[in-house]
Amino acid sequence: MEEANNQSKKWEQEEISNEMNNWELTEEESVDWRGRPSNPKHGGTRAALFVLGLQAFEIMGIAAVGNNLITYVINEMHFPLSKAANIVTNFVGTIFIFGLLGGYLSDAFLGSFWTMLIFGFVELSGFILLSVQAHLPQLKPPKCNPLIDQSSCEEAKGFKATFFFMALYLVALGSGCVKPNMIAHGADQFSQSHPKQSKRLSSYFNAAYFAFSMGELIALTLLVWVQTHSGMDVGFGVSAAAMTIGLISLVSGTMFFRNKRPRRSLFTPIAQVVVAAISKRKLVAPSDPIMLHGGNHASNDVVPSSTLPHTPRLRFLDKACIKVQETNTKESPWTLCTVSQVEQVKTLISLVPIFASTIVFNTILAQLQTFSVQQGSSMNTRLSNSFHIPPASLQAIPYIMLIFLVPLYDSLFVPFARKFTGQNSGITPLTRIGFGLFLSTFSMVSAALLEKKRRDSSVLDGRILSIFWITPQFLIFGVSEMFTAVGLIEFFYKQSAKGMESFLMAFTYCSYSFGFYFSSVLVSIVNKITSTSVNSKGWLGDNDLNKDRLDLFYWLLAVLSLLNFLSYLFWSRWNIKSSRSNNSNVVGDDNI
Repeated sequence: MEEANNQSKKWEQEEISNEMNNWELTEEESVDWRGRPSNPKHGGTRAALFVLGLQAFEIMGIAAVGNNLITYVINEMHFPLSKAANIVTNFVGTIFIFGLLGGYLSDAFLGSFWTMLIFGFVELSGFILLSVQAHLPQLKPPKCNPLIDQSSCEEAKGFKATFFFMALYLVALGSGCVKPNMIAHGADQFSQSHPKQSKRLSSYFNAAYFAFSMGELIALTLLVWVQTHSGMDVGFGVSAAAMTIGLISLVSGTMFFRNKRPRRSLFTPIAQVVVAAISKRKLVAPSDPIMLHGGNHASNDVVPSSTLPHTPRLRFLDKACIKVQETNTKESPWTLCTVSQVEQVKTLISLVPIFASTIVFNTILAQLQTFSVQQGSSMNTRLSNSFHIPPASLQAIPYIMLIFLVPLYDSLFVPFARKFTGQNSGITPLTRIGFGLFLSTFSMVSAALLEKKRRDSSVLDGRILSIFWITPQFLIFGVSEMFTAVGLIEFFYKQSAKGMESFLMAFTYCSYSFGFYFSSVLVSIVNKITSTSVNSKGWLGDNDLNKDRLDLFYWLLAVLSLLNFLSYLFWSRWNIKSSRSNNSNVVGDDNI
C-alpha cells in the first residue's frame, strides 16, 4: 500500500511538472534568435524600440491603403458603390480575423519574431502587387468617369479582379498576423518580475500607442495627400516603402530580442479542463483547495512563480482537479487536471466580460468614421479661400492631440499617480479601461448637441456651421481611446495565461470587428423601429442629414455607452474580487 501511495505521488508530481512546462514560460526559458538561452543583454527598452519602429511604419502603410481604398475601388476598378463598400469592410474585418491566426501560429509554432518576419514580407508583397496593378493599365479596366455615367464603365473581372483581390488579401493576411505580435513581442522584452522592468513595461504600452498614433496621423495626412496628387500607384508604393522600413527596423533588433518559445499545444490544456470538469460534474469539490490535485501550494506563504493559487471563482471547474479515491492507476490528463491549469482557464473566461464591455465603445468609434464624417461634409469646410479641409481628415484630429498627450501622460501623470496608488502603471489597467468607457459617453453627448445645433442652423436659419464645431467629439473620444485601448491591451497581456500573449492580443483586436458589426445591426434596428409610416424611413433612412435625426441616434448611443459603463463596473469588481486567492500574499497588482 505504501509503495502504491508513493507511486501515486510520483505520478502526481510528474503531471504537475509537465503541466507547468506546458503553461508557464519562465524568464530563464526565453531564448535569442539562435535558440540559445537569453542573457541580461537581451530584451529591455533598446530591443523594444526596434519593435516600435515596425509598428509605426506598418500602421502607416496599412492605414494609408485602408483610408483611401474605396476611392481606388470605385474610380480605378469601377466597382459599384455598394459592392465597393462591402469590399472595404470585408478587407478590414478580414485583417482582424487573420489576427487570431497570427496569434495562434505565434504562440503554438513560430514565436512572435518569426511570425512578424514571415508575414511582414507577405504584407509587403501585397503592397507591391497593389502598386503594380495601379501602375499598369493592362491590369485595370479601361478608364472612364463613374460619376458621370456608371453604365459606361467596365467593372474589373476575370484575371484583373483576381489579381486585385489576391494583392489585397495578401495585405490583409500579413497585417492581421503581424499586428498582435508587435504588441506581444515588444512587451516580452520586459520582465514583470523585475520592479524596474515592470515600470518600463507599462511605459511600453503607452509608447506603442504613441507609435500607432504617429503612424495613423502620417497616413491620414501625408500619405493620403500623396495618393490624391501623385496617383494610387505611387501611394501604394509609399506604403510598400513604409513596410520595408518597418521590416528593416525589426531585423536590426534581431541580436537584442528576447524570444519566448512556442507552446505547441495551445488549446489542449483548456479542452482538458473542460472535459475533466464535465466528466466529474456529479462529484462534490472539497472545500479545502489543498485536497485538489496540485493544490498543495494553495495555502503556502509563498507561491512558486510556476504555479497559480486557487481562487473561489467558477467553482464548477474545480471538479477537474478532484482525484478519484482508492485508485492506484494514473489518471488521464483528460480526466484530472492541476489547480494551476484550472486557474488559467478561469482567467481566460474572466476576460470575456471585460472584452465584451469594449464592443459598444468601438461602436462609437464606427460612428466617428462614418456619420461624423458625413456631418463634416454638410458643414463649412473652408479654411481659407483656396484650402478646404477634407471631411475624412477629421479622423486625424485625435491623433494630432495624442502625439502630445501620450508622452505627457507617461512622463507626468503616471509618476504622480504612482505615489498614491503604488501601481507601476499609475492606475490599474481596469481603472484605465473604465475611465475611457465613461469618457466615451460624453463624446456622443457632444456629437448629439452639435448635430442638433447644425440641423437647426441649416433648416431654420439657413446657416452652415464651421467644421471646427465638430472637433470636441473627436477630441473627447481620442482621450477615451488612449485610456481604454491601452488599458485593455495591458490588462490582457498581464493576465496569467502564459504562452497565450499573442493570441490574447489578437483577441483584443476582434473588439473592433464586433463593434463595427454591432453598429450596422443597430442602425438597421433603429431604422426599422423608427419607421412609423410608409413614407418614413426612420431616423437614419434618408441620405440627407437635414431630414434624418442623427442627433437622436447619438443620444441613444450615449445612453447605451452609460449602461455599458455601469455593466463594466459590475464585471470589473467581480473580476477583482473573484481573482483573489485565500492568501493575500499571492495577489498581484495586475488584477486589481
